Amino acid sequence: MAEVVRTACTRDCPDACAILAHVESGRVVRIQGDPEHPVTRGFLCQRTSRYLERHNDPERLRTPLVASGSGFRRIGWNEALNLAVRRLREIRDRYGPASILHYRSGGSLGIVKHVVDHFFARFGPVSGKRGDICSGGGDAAQEADFGLSDSHDLLDLLHSRQIFLWGKNPYVSNVHLVPVLREAKERGAGIVLVDPVRHRTAELADVYLQPRPGGDLALASGVARTLFEKGWTDPEAASYCDGLDGFRALVFSRPLADWARAADVAPVEIVELARRLAERPAAILVGWGMQRRGHGGAIVRALDALSAVSGNLGIPGGGVSFYFQRRGAFDVSTLDSRAARRLCEPLLGREILDARDPEIRAVWITAANPVAMLPDSATVARALETREFVVVVDTHLTDTARRASLVLPTNSMLEADDLVGAYGNHWIHAVRPAVPRGEGVRSDLEIVSALADRLGLGREFGRSPREWKRVFMQRAEAAGISLEDVERGGAKNPFAGNVLFADRRFPTPTGRVRLMTELPSELPGEQGYPLYLLSNSTAPAQCSQWSGPRPRGEVEATCHPDAAPDCREGDVVRIESPIGAMRARLVLDPRQRRDLVLVPKGGRFDEGACANALVPARTTDIGEGAAYLDARVRIVRAPP
Repeated sequence: MAEVVRTACTRDCPDACAILAHVESGRVVRIQGDPEHPVTRGFLCQRTSRYLERHNDPERLRTPLVASGSGFRRIGWNEALNLAVRRLREIRDRYGPASILHYRSGGSLGIVKHVVDHFFARFGPVSGKRGDICSGGGDAAQEADFGLSDSHDLLDLLHSRQIFLWGKNPYVSNVHLVPVLREAKERGAGIVLVDPVRHRTAELADVYLQPRPGGDLALASGVARTLFEKGWTDPEAASYCDGLDGFRALVFSRPLADWARAADVAPVEIVELARRLAERPAAILVGWGMQRRGHGGAIVRALDALSAVSGNLGIPGGGVSFYFQRRGAFDVSTLDSRAARRLCEPLLGREILDARDPEIRAVWITAANPVAMLPDSATVARALETREFVVVVDTHLTDTARRASLVLPTNSMLEADDLVGAYGNHWIHAVRPAVPRGEGVRSDLEIVSALADRLGLGREFGRSPREWKRVFMQRAEAAGISLEDVERGGAKNPFAGNVLFADRRFPTPTGRVRLMTELPSELPGEQGYPLYLLSNSTAPAQCSQWSGPRPRGEVEATCHPDAAPDCREGDVVRIESPIGAMRARLVLDPRQRRDLVLVPKGGRFDEGACANALVPARTTDIGEGAAYLDARVRIVRAPP
């Protein structure tokens, strides 16, 4: 008879699903979403529902690898750990701890991963990263406007009369939002989708606008102007908003027709959006891709302002949701977070190459595949290839791991012992190992604990995973939520209310919303590159982690027939940008705009199938996010 283990998904996804793992004879034979969980509702996304294929993948690493000639040779754990300690200590002692970079990203969102940061702070402190490739622009925007970035309870959407999905595709990137939207619609809510890309969510929407890529700022400005002109703003907005006159002057700086032209929508469509936004309560759900532009922060600030002046802040069914504070329930205050210096994450390849006094000579990579996932992949690859010592901790031999001096195999999600919080709802979960970690595999915690033993730091890192979880749960436990509570199927963050800013007081210096009062200057285009490259999430892949068989050959590139007039469906083409090119197989879709081409997010750099090899390394206007979606390309026929 199968044992059922309660655990949770740690992958970089907003839902953080509650999982039931069915175990027979020491093997996980099936996983399912917890039917008793109010968000997971008994189902998993396509990526996680097939996670067993990745967990059992014959290509999973089962022993440490050390670079040897043009490849790798297997070594034992003692040899691997001794090598790591010797080389890290040599480099630190000769060049200083800042010559070592620790880079951790979102390959796993487990809270216990923070202990790795703590180790490198104690060992050095070494160099770290700053900025955020995922949400830097949006987070900074909401922190500037409201003092924090958080959301109403997910189920508060059932009180909404209108729900705006602005640049959001929940069927792919937030699948457990879909049942909530359907229920809200059954209760009479209108659904508005604003997205340059035509996708399945349009079938759920009552109104669908397809503005030009990056036209959201102009569109929001036109909606705001209409709100003021029609008298649809909140009469009390001046009591809780700073900069109201400046924001009004900003949106009146251009006629409605000009805003509509800049957004490439009809003026009547802007008026309809304004009318629906004024039909309170209206909720704006902000997609994560939209703020990955040069003006990404300004776009989110404009949406924040729309919610504020329309009177939708602080009321049930309202709000503007970009992020849920996934770490808010956990206490990581005992951890050392120091760094000798911080390199900008979206510019990481160039920052590593340009670092001086001292140079970066060693890199340790945790929960990340930066060659595939950061902009300008070729520069990131070159930066790692030219370091003295690079350690990658991963389950597979990724594009990044192939450039390592030492590769250390780590546990899968089903072997993890951790905590996780969602960033698409307010639930927190205990992650429990459904099965013991595989032979030859160690967790990140075990790895740094073994390093600490060899470096005389063992006492500080000698806690078990459960003991660390107790440390991180101290704040929640003081509020009445215990580790045992989250182990029984998760619990809602005790510090999250149902309605954000219900008293219309904000953690800003004045206690009021700070509205934007200036527009950014126009971004220059790329002469000769007429199409926007949108590298979006896909149902089968979690960033560069594929569930199921990994695709081979060319990626699919989807565009309107007019975007590639000399090509036919199924043709192999070259997609060229100012910094790179890749081959792709063409899919023609007349529902898409004529000024964009869609390719899967991430990809396989060493196989010439990585979208980020075409994306210049640039930052967003605020927050040091990555401006992925400003990349411009052209499609040309591929040589035979």
